[in-house]
Amino acid sequence: MDLPSGGVPPLIDTPAGFHAAASALAAGQGPIAVDTERASGFRYDDRAFLLQIRRRGVGTLLLDPEGHRDDLTAALAPVLSGADWVIHAAASDLPCLAWLGLYPGSLFDTELASRLAGFDHVNLAAMTEQIFDVHLRKGHGAEDWSQRPLPENWLAYAALDVELLLDLAEAMAEILDAQGKLDWATEEFEHIRATHADITEPASTTWQDTKGVSTLTRPEQLAVARELWLARETIAVDNDRAVSRVLPNKVLVEVARTLPDTPAQLARVRGFPGRRKSATSFWFQILTRARASDPATWPARQRPDRGTPSHQTWARDYPEAHGRLVAAREALADLAVEVSVPTENLLRPAVLRAAVWESTQTTLSPMDLADFLSDHEARAWQLELAMPLLSPLLTPVRG
Repeated sequence: MDLPSGGVPPLIDTPAGFHAAASALAAGQGPIAVDTERASGFRYDDRAFLLQIRRRGVGTLLLDPEGHRDDLTAALAPVLSGADWVIHAAASDLPCLAWLGLYPGSLFDTELASRLAGFDHVNLAAMTEQIFDVHLRKGHGAEDWSQRPLPENWLAYAALDVELLLDLAEAMAEILDAQGKLDWATEEFEHIRATHADITEPASTTWQDTKGVSTLTRPEQLAVARELWLARETIAVDNDRAVSRVLPNKVLVEVARTLPDTPAQLARVRGFPGRRKSATSFWFQILTRARASDPATWPARQRPDRGTPSHQTWARDYPEAHGRLVAAREALADLAVEVSVPTENLLRPAVLRAAVWESTQTTLSPMDLADFLSDHEARAWQLELAMPLLSPLLTPVRG
């Protein structure tokens, strides 16, 4: 399928258009299919630059929020917020929709539904092909959706993302119901909805959140990483540019690790834009300033909280925990095959490791274990399936 059934919808990008779209949606019937296109690889944050919305009796609407975000929220929130939504891979879209003040009342995630139903390939194109024998034209997901005007073929691609979404949700609900998993899915969908219900803006980050910074050990390295991050953040914010396009994390960390002494050494750091003399000069100044600063102001290495140690060391340092973890993983893997649900959907690996470690630090009763898993956001259906397997392994009777 190369084009939406009703043709490519016009792009709605004015306050008057948003209000007309809201009136049309209010007159439609049933759940509302929602999708977004973002530009996080190009722009500073992950905000939506296109909303695709479809409802029966209305068809597909394409809305451009940039420049009129408050107007879009004022028009659409009374209709969309609190309604029943259908989204494919909801966790990727819900944050930017929440930044627009748009929140579902209930949720059906067709991607997660497909996982729970036992499908191996769960992207939207694969699912529409498997369920409806319809091949959706793909290929524009990684484009710069912040550019204007948007090409017609991009808009066609975007509209196709919601063309069959309502039908797919109905089909997946029937499949899950026949498998006895619809209640499981409903719990999962509600967990995702509730997790995003209080989001109002992008989460704040610091230089210490940068991937790879935790591998730096010397205060001088950390001081350089901090200054590079602060400079990068200023440039990215001021120019609304993705930080990866200013200075990628790997490069930032490698510069801090190696502490180049000359511009030529900096230019040779793998991935650094060394061909641009202006970039080399600018970043070397930041690097030099950080190294020349008062060592008393350099940050100390953050020690990890005393909690669950890295499971990669368990086989060597904690053989009891390692043995229990291996046994628990094998039990869940067998269960995953039996119920045709991915192991990570039965219980998050990090939660399983935490429970195993806790069982070696204190004597747990089955009720203690259930409470521990619940406190770590395991849902009721997961407890029902996993507890009979994990309880004998993690709450052993001690003689």
